[in-house]
Parts: sequence; structure tokens; C-alpha cells
Amino acid sequence: MENVFEELDIDTEQLILSNLLFSQEVAQNLCCPSCGSAMKEDSQQLCCSQNDCKQCFPIVNQVPILINEEKSIFSIDDFVSGRPTTFNLKENKLKRILSQLLPDIDRNFKANQNYRTIAEMLMSQSGNSKILVIGCGNLGQGMEALATNPSIELVETDVSWGKRTQMICDAHDLPFASDRFDGVIVQAVLEHVVDPHRCVAEIHRVLKKDGVVYAETPFMQQVHMGCFDFTRFTHLGHRRLFRHFSEVDSGAVNGPGSALAWSYQYFLLSFATSKVTRKLIRAFARLTAFYLQYFDYLLLDKPGAFDAAAGYYFIGQKSDHVLSDKELLALYRGGISL
Repeated sequence: MENVFEELDIDTEQLILSNLLFSQEVAQNLCCPSCGSAMKEDSQQLCCSQNDCKQCFPIVNQVPILINEEKSIFSIDDFVSGRPTTFNLKENKLKRILSQLLPDIDRNFKANQNYRTIAEMLMSQSGNSKILVIGCGNLGQGMEALATNPSIELVETDVSWGKRTQMICDAHDLPFASDRFDGVIVQAVLEHVVDPHRCVAEIHRVLKKDGVVYAETPFMQQVHMGCFDFTRFTHLGHRRLFRHFSEVDSGAVNGPGSALAWSYQYFLLSFATSKVTRKLIRAFARLTAFYLQYFDYLLLDKPGAFDAAAGYYFIGQKSDHVLSDKELLALYRGGISL
């Protein structure tokens, strides 16, 4: 992807927005998602300052809608009209309460520790840090270590309206100038983008030198979020996706036990013929298979988990070195001997 953002020179007098849900400093770093030029405020819109572009983007309830419609599967009108995109915006409260009463089958075994590691890394680099959260929806599992830290500002974005959404934007064209963030979080998101390699290139672009990225992406999980589910990665495939980053840590975030619980649930769902049946089957599966995930306390860090995990995590830092495919093969940590 041609990088049109590199030479961006923001004129801080052009954009004086105090009514957005993120800081003025972040607002000054916004740019057009279509051409990468600086933005200016115009009658409760953000408009591109480039004469050849001049696209304008609405602000709805203090949330700017910064979508490059030419390249995105979403349209600006989706969000202005309040149409559901990746999430059902009118989820029944009773359904949510009942779901919370049932045991989960997708326990995250590493996120709490990983987010503490990221917070420590950022605090050692800078007194105050700005972290871009891609796919904020609800607060990600374990993210409290960042959300409750007064020295960290979370800039929370999504392609769906949500309680924490501060900005609507597509990760394929992030509307920020280059080298602006200390960290980027992309938790359970990259399976839902049509081109994860392009999204990771954008993450690399907006990160500062030595900036930190944290990703969690599934491997042995069935389709979720319907038509907005595209990709899975092995541990090495996930590492190659972040080949422009040096590795701090990586591994399974939930292991073979969780993968088995997912498979059991979706095996039963294959027999469903209606929405009501699917809901009943999901409840039954969670009640009868939740215990399988607890095997991951024993299995998660074993070699076999690198071949059969439900999902993987990666903590990395922006780097000038590109991991070669020969170097990648030497990083295999699974249990299969050739």
C-alpha cells in the first residue's frame, strides 16, 4: 500500500476541536482516511484540507465518522443512520443477563499478565502514553491495567457503535498521521478484517519508534460474527503477520481445552434449524463443556498448545528489521517433529 501519510505536516491552528471524546493532542493528529492530508473543522464536520480531495466526514454525538468509503466495506451512512454493522445494537437486556449467568467457554488465560507487561513497557519509555485501540466495542479482557492507569490515554475506535466508541474508523485506513502512538491494541479483531496484512502495515505506520503492539487472534475457533469473519492464523502465521516488529513475547492465549469446547459447541449448533434452537444449544454447550477450558491451565505453555490452541497473542515493538521467512521457520515451538 502506498504510504500517503509520511509527509503529513499538521497545522495545529487548523483543527481546534474540544468537544470530541479524546484529547486535543490526538485531535491534532487526525488526517483524512482517503488521502492522508490534514483535517479542518467545518460546521460540525471534519473536512480534508487537500484541494484535490476535500472530503467531509460527519461528527455524530461527539464521535467522528472517518471512513474511506472507496476502500471500506462500510459506508458513512451506516453509522449516521445507526444501522447495525458488526454488532447487534439492540441486544435484549434479558438475553445479556442470562448469558452472563452461564459459564463461559472462552476464558482468556494470558491477557491480564500481558496487559500488565505492556503497561510496564510504556511507563519505562514515557511518562504519558497514548494507545490506539482498534475494535474497542467493550473493554477487552484484561485491559483494566491500561484503562485505569492515569498516565495512559486510550483512543478507542471501532466499525460499530458501542459504549466505549470514541471514533468510527476502518483499520485498513487509519485516520492518523504517522509515528503518533506509543501503543496499539488489536484484540480479537484481525480475524474480522478483509486484509489483515494491510491493517498491520497501518498499525506499524502510526506507531512511534519502538512503539508497542498487542494482538490476539484466533486459530482453532469456528466462525463468529457471521459474514464479518475471514481469517485464522497458526502461531507462525501470526508471527509472520507482524514480521516488521521485534518480538517481546508470544504464545497461546487460550489452548486446546478451549478449542475443544468451541468445537463441541459448533458441532451441536450444526444441528440447529432456528434461532431459538441455536440459543438453547449454546446454553446447553456452555453448561456441559465449560470445564474443558480448565485443562488449559496444564496445557497452555506446552509445545502441543502451539499446534492446537484456540488463539494466540503477540507482543512486539516497531522495528526496522524485517523477519525473514528462514528466520520464521526457526521460531517453531510446537510439538510436531519432522
